[in-house]
Amino acid sequence: MVTAPKDVLKTYLQGARDVLLWKLDGLSEREQRLPLTPTGTNLLGLVKHALNTEVIYFGPTFGRTWPTPDELVSPDDPDPLAGWYATETETAAGITDLYRRVQAFADETIDTLTLETVGHVAHWGGAAVTLHEIMVHKTADLQRHAGHADILREQLDGSVGLLPRHSNMPSATDWPTHTKRLTAIADRYDGRPTGVPADS
Repeated sequence: MVTAPKDVLKTYLQGARDVLLWKLDGLSEREQRLPLTPTGTNLLGLVKHALNTEVIYFGPTFGRTWPTPDELVSPDDPDPLAGWYATETETAAGITDLYRRVQAFADETIDTLTLETVGHVAHWGGAAVTLHEIMVHKTADLQRHAGHADILREQLDGSVGLLPRHSNMPSATDWPTHTKRLTAIADRYDGRPTGVPADS
């Protein structure tokens, strides 16, 4: 059992990282890139966002520099969404490999420093933070995006689940019937004030 505070934080951080990568498994390059929301959210873009932000929070925040900055989205990029999608010259394999290397870089920071070590986040106006705070912040951020990945993957091919070998979903559920039932409940409130069913 993992009990040391830093080890607990690392376990949950790694769990979120793993979800973002395994939700890509078995998909074509097109499916990994395909935008599935009106704002363009896509699975590979979530991974690209994760790797770029981990470099920042576990690199310059604590005085470390990523050795090959040309692999990352430049802060001077004129496209404000550059960190959220793979370009025509990037590959899914290249982005996932880069994220694994970024994770190793971030883990070096985590393993070397104490939770009480103070760093400064430039895009927070230079605010002072501890490694503990940054680990919690990044885990919360990645878990949010892991939830996005769950929904995007379900839209692509119906795959759902918490873990690769343990879905954490009821096994014998008739999902179309369940969805139809929920839709019928929602429809009772169509056009009515919140909390007042249409047939009341």
